[in-house]
Amino acid sequence: MNIAILGAGIIGVTTAYELAADGHAVTVFERHTSIGEEASFANAGIVAAACMGPWMAPGTAGKLGRNLLTSNVPLRMTRPMAAADLGWVRRWVSACRSDAFATNHARLLQLALYSQQRLRHVSANLAYTFDRSDGHMLLLRTEKDRRHLQHSLDALRELAVPFHEVSAAEARQLEPALHPHTPLVGAIYFPQDEVANCRQFAIIVRDAAEQLGARFEFNTPVTAIDPVEPGTLRIANEASGRRFDAIVLCAGTQSGALLAPLGLRLPVRPVYGYSISAHIPEPLNAPRSGVMDEHYKVAITRLGQRVRVSGSAEIGGRPGHLDEGAIHKLYKVLADWFPASGRLSRGVQVWKGASPAMPDGLPVLGPSRIPGLWLNLGHGASGWTLACGSARVLADQIGGQAPDIDTEGLGLERLKGHGR
Repeated sequence: MNIAILGAGIIGVTTAYELAADGHAVTVFERHTSIGEEASFANAGIVAAACMGPWMAPGTAGKLGRNLLTSNVPLRMTRPMAAADLGWVRRWVSACRSDAFATNHARLLQLALYSQQRLRHVSANLAYTFDRSDGHMLLLRTEKDRRHLQHSLDALRELAVPFHEVSAAEARQLEPALHPHTPLVGAIYFPQDEVANCRQFAIIVRDAAEQLGARFEFNTPVTAIDPVEPGTLRIANEASGRRFDAIVLCAGTQSGALLAPLGLRLPVRPVYGYSISAHIPEPLNAPRSGVMDEHYKVAITRLGQRVRVSGSAEIGGRPGHLDEGAIHKLYKVLADWFPASGRLSRGVQVWKGASPAMPDGLPVLGPSRIPGLWLNLGHGASGWTLACGSARVLADQIGGQAPDIDTEGLGLERLKGHGR
């Protein structure tokens, strides 16, 4: 089949690789100058099936309602908010119910575990090296933090996901550079999780896809998916449309604008995250792999010779506006745990990126109601963890094969009105 992919972030690039590996002719359209220029550019790098869905855990919505802009709330809302953002928040509050959380968490975990396996499989086949390390740990400042995790830990036990509840002393053995004076009651260690450089991997997979015949067209904005001629794309500054046997939409925050003229109105909204990255002057003062501060929902990871601090989930924000409070929180958490890990006097990269997210925390994966149009979007901040598995599932569906996992609840069928 002749297949177009819209978007060259980590989702689009892995999808291109899987489809090209299956023998399809693949063309990837990207409006930016290179791959991974948005959500894939400077994310935390944590590939962590065990930590899926923290912002939809029971009790989180109530916590947000009581204190809208406190620094330790995982999801932050700006004021005033657009009607679409308010509608998204209402759906998110519904997803925080215990029954909804249990169902969605199980679906998300299944996809994430499969995606981790697929990432390792693809990495081994390509035999490239990129910044990565094993293990990931949740740091618990208080007993309240430990109690807040119990819903998620119970779900992990039911699915036999390995983890270890460790004492503060054991946590400091796993990460010797942790600041000794910052309060720590214990930690949860996930041995099968890892930290890996998302954008480095995207570059590697793009190269592999091109070797399989895939074509990447950069600086090429797609203005519309033709509502009359199935499989036809309208490209900026091109008089006639381009026709394909299938189109896969992985266009990040632009996806909603492309779907709306087709009558598909998905509750997918940009959720903004922040990161700071700094050079590591002395490796002994930096994390060995990755940690997550459970209280502040901030990740600290080691990516080669740089330490990256990532956090915040801001809905209703603007791309060019930096929230100084969100950035200050990143510096604070870094100072709490690894105060000497990064050179902060110069050369610090500050980044804000938008991830297209669904309010229930699940992506939309599979066929749309438009002939020839397929969806692989809405992964939110979990895009790096879910990318390889989502790509393989979609390639199997397009090829008429049964995916290796149950895809119930991952498609449009879970949305009232089928996305219309």
